[in-house]
Amino acid sequence: MYDVLIIGGGAAGIGMGCALQHAGVERFAILERGEIGSSFLMWPRDMRMITPSFTSNAYGMMDLNAIALSTSPAYTLGTEHPTGEEYANYLHAVASFKQLPVQTGVEVDAVEPLQEGGFELRTSQGVMRSRYVIWAAGEFQYPRLNSFPGADHAIHNSLIAEWQEVEGDEVVIIGGYESGADAAIHLSRLGKRVTLIDRNGRWLHKGSSDPSVELSPYTKDRLKAVPDGAIKLMAGCEVKWIEQEANGGGYLIYCEDVEGGSLMIRSSHRPILATGFRGSLSIVEHLFEQDENGVTRLTGQDESTKMPGLFVSGPSVTHGSLLFCFIYKFRQRFGVVAEAIVTRLGLDTQPLEAYREQGMMLTDLSCCGEDCTC
Repeated sequence: MYDVLIIGGGAAGIGMGCALQHAGVERFAILERGEIGSSFLMWPRDMRMITPSFTSNAYGMMDLNAIALSTSPAYTLGTEHPTGEEYANYLHAVASFKQLPVQTGVEVDAVEPLQEGGFELRTSQGVMRSRYVIWAAGEFQYPRLNSFPGADHAIHNSLIAEWQEVEGDEVVIIGGYESGADAAIHLSRLGKRVTLIDRNGRWLHKGSSDPSVELSPYTKDRLKAVPDGAIKLMAGCEVKWIEQEANGGGYLIYCEDVEGGSLMIRSSHRPILATGFRGSLSIVEHLFEQDENGVTRLTGQDESTKMPGLFVSGPSVTHGSLLFCFIYKFRQRFGVVAEAIVTRLGLDTQPLEAYREQGMMLTDLSCCGEDCTC
């Protein structure tokens, strides 16, 4: 039996593996159904990280995209905004240097608690047992495809390998956050006219200093370079359904505006969904409690409130209004999860003080919030 099994070999999984190794945990493994960094390898070729990488470690500030102590994607890759493939290379480098016990090609089909304690995992490589499980499978490989009736007539942005594949001179994008804005920018650079439907209208005003709910400066800078008229923003419009025209010649997108009025948009080709991801936690949702809004409940150690010993790491971690959906955010919880497990294993937690010093053991969530006054 393992002491810990980590599900997922992406940023969260590799980062948690480094934390456990640093704390002296020996009997653990990282299970990845594809290869290390699979989700990043699936990004559209031109997509880049919106958080900037910079080699500031020597001055006590970690690279925003680093997932392990004394590492920096900027140093390893020599770029500020890595592509998905580049970032996957960084994760490979970390796993190789640390000699992490990563098992690739292992699909986890089910996680079930054992009566005597611990968990049994049914996988493509047989049954595995572990005292503790860390779910770090991420989100990108689990797109939200059913946000409204007729969504199957559209194609999710995560399923487009290259923007050159998109047909037509005019494109409709549904969803105006980072992925929708990124798609619109790249398509406009290809000379296409883009209509972007955003129910929140986040482009038109500063609603928050939290990049989890506001467009990043990197994206805003790129939008400024888009020629006038190349992107038409329909703010405050919510798509209700899509249907295909009877003759198969196009698609009709029905929307409602903020005042309750209705309008119809026609697209000659399949619209693009930029509606986010349902997340991998849906696979094991029976092992978690949800609040009235459907948000997964977690303890102060990012552990299931329903199933002790089952932890979560990565962009699915949420505490109240706090969203840990960027690497520099969810890595702050690596030390918290590691400390909880190390303590229960009876190991010394002192090595994890290095994680506290580097801001990777955030225990006081009351200090998190917006404090930008100007």
